[in-house]
Amino acid sequence: MKRLLDLSVSCFLLVALSPLILVLAALVKFGDRGPIFYSQERIGWRGRTFRIWKFRSMRLDSDKMGLSITKSGDSRITVIGKLLRTTKLDELPQLINVFMGEMSMVGPRPEVAKYVSMYTPDQRKVLELKPGITDVASIEFRNEEQLLASVTDAEAFYVSHCIPKKIELNLRYAATATVFSDVVILGKTFFAILAH
Repeated sequence: MKRLLDLSVSCFLLVALSPLILVLAALVKFGDRGPIFYSQERIGWRGRTFRIWKFRSMRLDSDKMGLSITKSGDSRITVIGKLLRTTKLDELPQLINVFMGEMSMVGPRPEVAKYVSMYTPDQRKVLELKPGITDVASIEFRNEEQLLASVTDAEAFYVSHCIPKKIELNLRYAATATVFSDVVILGKTFFAILAH
């Protein structure tokens, strides 16, 4: 049922939002003439590596010029990228990841290998869940960039506070998750974006 939900929702949104996707692609392209999409290796279900897709929201080669995480005011973010990240529209290309079966609509946000290598044995249980576009932690940490901007060492805070809390939330949610509760999370995500 979960896979059926993923296929149905991803197909519907890819078709319904295709005009918006084309407009966003043009804005990214003409913003600085760089590539439209950004892909990055992430760790997914059972530790398998896959490439996650996003609309590019940062300057070229930004991943080589700083941390894998971003905080509010990061100079690497483009003008168009700021809009995309605020509205979460940079995540739309991940509908393709969902359609391909690499991700789910609802599931833990996949991390880069660097942070996954720091997981404790208990935390690695989260890798038994298929990663998703949104999850309970995404709603709880919807202002993560502002939170990281408020601390002295953003990466240390992310590793010591954000990652453990996100995993705890996801494992707790997964213990009782149903297709209906996934639909509720999708709804809450939509309204959280509107309220941002």
